[in-house]
Amino acid sequence: MSSVVTIQKGGLTAKIDSMGAELQSLALDGREYLWQADPAFWGKHAPVLFPIVGSIRNDVAESAEGPCHMGRHGVARINEHEVVSTSDDGSSVTFELVSNDETRAQYPYDFKLNMTYAITGDATLTQTFRVENTGNVDLPFSVGGHPAFNIPVEGTDEAYEDYEFRFAEAWTADCPKLVEGGLATYEDTFRTVDGSDTLPLTRDIFRYDTMILDHVPGNTLSLVGTKSGHGIRVDFPGFDFVGVWAAPGAPFVALEPWTGTTTLDTEDDVLEHKHDITILEPGGVFERSFDITLL
Repeated sequence: MSSVVTIQKGGLTAKIDSMGAELQSLALDGREYLWQADPAFWGKHAPVLFPIVGSIRNDVAESAEGPCHMGRHGVARINEHEVVSTSDDGSSVTFELVSNDETRAQYPYDFKLNMTYAITGDATLTQTFRVENTGNVDLPFSVGGHPAFNIPVEGTDEAYEDYEFRFAEAWTADCPKLVEGGLATYEDTFRTVDGSDTLPLTRDIFRYDTMILDHVPGNTLSLVGTKSGHGIRVDFPGFDFVGVWAAPGAPFVALEPWTGTTTLDTEDDVLEHKHDITILEPGGVFERSFDITLL
C-alpha cells in the first residue's frame, strides 16, 4: 500500500507519494503551487519518467535484451517505490525502485532507481534521479520530471494570460511537432521564441500539444505572473530538454526537464537508437538533479 511522506523546512512543505515516487504537493507559507490532479483535466501531479520520456512507437520497441512493452513515460510512475532514507531534520527523503519480474516484463533490464526530494533553500525543492546499472549489460534509458503548477498561482488575482516565460537571455526556438502516436517530427517545426528572453503564456502555444525546448540558455526557465511576481523557476543543469505542456483549457502548466525525448518519427524502433538516449555501463551510476524554486 502506498504512503505519502511529508518533508518540510521553514515555510516550504512537500508531499511525495511512494506510488511512483510522485510529488503530490509543494506549498510555500500555505500557498499551494503544485497542480492538484483534477481528473477533469489531468489526474496527475508530477510523474517520474523512466526509462523513457514520452512514447515509443505503438508502445513497443526492440532492444539488445529483447522486446520492450511500455506505455507513455515508462515504468517508474506506475510502480511502488520504497522509502529507504529520510533526513534527521525532516527536510529530505529518498525512494527506491529496484527492477523485478514485473518491470523486466516491460523493460528487460536490471536497474536501481533512487529518487531524492530535498528542500535545499527557503523556497527551493531539489529532485534528484540516481540510476544504477545492476545488470551485466549496457542500460539504455532516459529520465525526466513532469511537475505541473497552478496557473494562476493560488491566491493571486491574475488571469492565465498574465503570465510569461522568462529565459536567461534572448534566443530563438523552433520546436518539433507531436504527431500520431505521441511521436515527434523535426521535419515540421513551429517557432515559439523569436529573438527574445520572454514568451507570453497563451493557449495557442500548446496547439501542437507540447513545446519541446532544446538546450535552453543557462538551463533555466521561469514562469511568472507579470502583476504579482509569483511563479516558478526551474533550473535543470545536465538536462538537454525541457517540455512545456498544458491540457486544453486547464489551469496549469507543466515544466518538465528531460534527458531525452519521445521517439522521433524518423527513428527506428530500437531503444538504443532513440534520440539522446543514455547508455550506462554495468555497475555504472548516473545522477541528475533539477531545482524548483517558488517565487
